[in-house]
Amino acid sequence: MSNWYEKSFGEDYLIVYKHRSRQDASREVARLQEWLQLQEKQLILDLCCGMGRHTIALARKGYSMVGLDLSRVLLSHAVRESEGLAIPFVHGDMRALPFVDHTFDVVLNLFTSFGYFERDEDNLRVLSEIHRVLKPQGQFVMDFLNRHAVEQNLVPESVREEDNVWIREERWIDGDFVCKKITVKDERGERRYEERVKMVEYPRLRQWMEQTGLTVVQAYGDFAGHPYTKESERMIMVGCVNK
Repeated sequence: MSNWYEKSFGEDYLIVYKHRSRQDASREVARLQEWLQLQEKQLILDLCCGMGRHTIALARKGYSMVGLDLSRVLLSHAVRESEGLAIPFVHGDMRALPFVDHTFDVVLNLFTSFGYFERDEDNLRVLSEIHRVLKPQGQFVMDFLNRHAVEQNLVPESVREEDNVWIREERWIDGDFVCKKITVKDERGERRYEERVKMVEYPRLRQWMEQTGLTVVQAYGDFAGHPYTKESERMIMVGCVNK
């Protein structure tokens, strides 16, 4: 049986998450520029780039970008959207990155693209790989869910329609995992997908990062730049390679 993330990030994903806009990505990119003091000469990896919203937005500002994702469907969409920009979009698994050591100045991992694996060893391997491909003075940003906010604000069920496609999303918490079942229905019939993300809390995630050679310098609760607290909407960790 395939893992949920091997099935869920296909053509229907583009419909379900259509609300994630380029405008939002541009605002988030402006904040990343500020937090990281990005330089045009730096090489930046957008890890789990999906359809390339942030990759493309940064490339249009003159940065040298590489996007990596496991979904060939989303990568194909990113390639089409980036026409005219010299962005390598690479197919790969975040647990075993196809890059040599110390390749990148910056690694970005945005919009809850972490915690996909049942075993802690696999999630730790992602952090180890981020450390491995970063240069000695490298920086990273991880934009992750905040467990307390998820538990407080979880909507058990929602139904909507996008471009004549009926979408039902059911959400629940199973131990340390936040889960979602997505049902998509249109003239082609009905398809079902699942998402299952491990809710790693701030102290534990910070400990994991230290364990794998990464240091958290600052933690924000949203892209407006508010400091992280237990009640924050998000958990955005900005840091560097251990000195």
